[in-house]
Amino acid sequence: MMVGADISLSEYLKKYFGFNNFKGNQEPIIRNVLVGNDTFVLMPTGGGKSLCYQLPSLILGGTAIVISPLIALMKNQVDAMRNFSMEDGIAHFLNSSLTKSAILKVRSDVLENKTKLLYVAPESLTKPENIEFLKNVNISFYAVDEAHCISEWGHDFRPEYRRIRPIINSIGKAPLIALTATATPKVQHDIQKNLDMLQANVFKSSFNRENLYYEIRPKVNATKELIKFIKGNMGKSGIVYCLSRKKVEELAETLKINGLKALPYHAGMDSATRSENQDRFLMEDVDVIVATIAFGMGIDKPDVRFVVHYDIPKSLEGYYQETGRAGRDGGEGKCVTFYSYKDIQKLEKFMEKKPIAEQEIGRQLLLETVSYAESSVCRRKMLLHYFGEIYTKENCENCDNCMHPKTQFEGKEYILKVLKTIKQVKEKFKANHISNILAGESSSDIKAYKHHTLDIFGWGDDKDPKFWGAVVRQALIKKLIEKDIETYGLLKITDKGHDYIKNSFSIMLAEDHDYAESDDLEQGTGGKTSVMDEQLLNILKDLRKSISKKVNLPPFVIFQDPSLEDMAIQYPINIEEMQSISGVGMGKAKRYGKEFSEIIKTYVEENDILRPQDLVVKSVVNKSGLKVYIIQAIDRKLPLNDIANSKNLKMNDLLYEIESIVQSGTKIDINYYINEVLDEDHQDEVFEYFRDEAEDESIEAALDELGRDEYTEEDIRLIRIKFISEIGN
Repeated sequence: MMVGADISLSEYLKKYFGFNNFKGNQEPIIRNVLVGNDTFVLMPTGGGKSLCYQLPSLILGGTAIVISPLIALMKNQVDAMRNFSMEDGIAHFLNSSLTKSAILKVRSDVLENKTKLLYVAPESLTKPENIEFLKNVNISFYAVDEAHCISEWGHDFRPEYRRIRPIINSIGKAPLIALTATATPKVQHDIQKNLDMLQANVFKSSFNRENLYYEIRPKVNATKELIKFIKGNMGKSGIVYCLSRKKVEELAETLKINGLKALPYHAGMDSATRSENQDRFLMEDVDVIVATIAFGMGIDKPDVRFVVHYDIPKSLEGYYQETGRAGRDGGEGKCVTFYSYKDIQKLEKFMEKKPIAEQEIGRQLLLETVSYAESSVCRRKMLLHYFGEIYTKENCENCDNCMHPKTQFEGKEYILKVLKTIKQVKEKFKANHISNILAGESSSDIKAYKHHTLDIFGWGDDKDPKFWGAVVRQALIKKLIEKDIETYGLLKITDKGHDYIKNSFSIMLAEDHDYAESDDLEQGTGGKTSVMDEQLLNILKDLRKSISKKVNLPPFVIFQDPSLEDMAIQYPINIEEMQSISGVGMGKAKRYGKEFSEIIKTYVEENDILRPQDLVVKSVVNKSGLKVYIIQAIDRKLPLNDIANSKNLKMNDLLYEIESIVQSGTKIDINYYINEVLDEDHQDEVFEYFRDEAEDESIEAALDELGRDEYTEEDIRLIRIKFISEIGN
């Protein structure tokens, strides 16, 4: 059925979807599809892409085939379409999650012309049985959603997407609409060329999402900062993106134990759990979903109020796509990214195993991400420029750089020093090496190459290596130097860089956050939110000393120094908080925690100290894995070397784990093993040394006192474990 000027599209819109007006370019796009033209749609997330193929599919005869990579989104959209109709068969999906009987039902509905929209995963489209089936279907048009997946330069490249055109040709020709929420001019051309639709009518909406606030934060104490941020947005829906599945699981657990409603979501989970977690997020049983960047969530939720990137994405397209999930209803949308250059270096390391062509693309995309993250220019202006759109305002008033401009300084002299140093060492070294030469750092590498004898060594020793690392990155961003992929990242001067040495000009550098540092409290013990309180530390040491005299034990058995130092940072004022202190388990907290927490509480009140409790991150108690196994194996009296071998540990590492178990207050009995390796006299001598003579827990001091020809380090460690377990716990 064709629609001309005499038929009101608005009536169809109202009839099927209940809307009174189209958004943006929707109406001209739909008209173009209805008259049978190929159509290319560039529209940001939240702009209403789906309607551009959903409405024409309902108006035209036959079935529209929608090729989409997101199984979760297929289910969402099929459910939504069924809600608009009395007939469940109006929309179906065909993918690997269906049973044989479900597939037969889908095929039956399609052949009986009940189905207007059939969603197909690209992997399913390539199966011979599906190709044969679709040859018998009256296809109204094809829609390729998430079309950026076609391009190797896109953020979510999928090789099977490049086979779509030949498969469509073998099934039967019909008009094609390709849609994406993110594509640079290069990606756009790549998509059109691959889909053989260079002559398609292109409809490009503005990529500017004015309601989104963009901010880059240094990745320092990131877990703690994340919890503070989410607590400041309590009750609001948000998504937190991480690069690895492991980090997704850990972070979701950490958020939960800190009183936040959070669930994980990644491709490695079983589909039932993943679907349940997605539904609970959509139904607002939970506020926060922690997800992998690599896995397209397809969450169709309009009121996501914040998107946090715990790890920097691999490309600006990925960043734009993921931040675009915030504020799709036009309301508030905060987009915060934690950035450390160390994360970029990790991503570069992963790339080294890939083919050179892939590395080149990957590094170029990463460089653009670094440029965006470290820039002092308006974030909105940079993003839109990346997508080939000019933003004319000088200040968007809704990003960190516009609201809190960074101080800038003249960088010509520093850039020249970097370029000349690279030249003098014949372009054979990486960024860290160049930074160390300039800062005058005599590392082993510098000495090995005799670079401490160069006249340029220490040329910039008024600045540290981190500063010079930032200058190197600025020179990379400005394309004055490049990393040579084939030689694993050695710095080379570009033609532009050689010109700059001859004809230098003013380059302003931003006085920025120290992005090179990263202390992200992986499984933190509460984390150090402030400088250690020396006065409190001395009070705690005095208390430890008096208790040790009272119970006739060495002070280190009560609490070790790192535990006291952590108390002087965290200010725990009750037994529960004491258990979050480094090296303090439940046993020690109950035995000694009361006196220590009471003295800390008095100190806090007398000195009017504001404790940053909202920043204190409770750690996920990681007794579930290795430690529980060790405790259970020792209970079963397994030889320690057998325990070590079963977990692929060296004996030294196993003893370290056992030491951490007893130091946190858990009592264990390894006498069965000690009796095998040490006679009773030797055991008694070492035990008495720790009880009566030792000033601290030092193994070295014990060996000096008791004789290195008589005992090994392992012997001393075993008896020290026995001593702390029996006497201290």
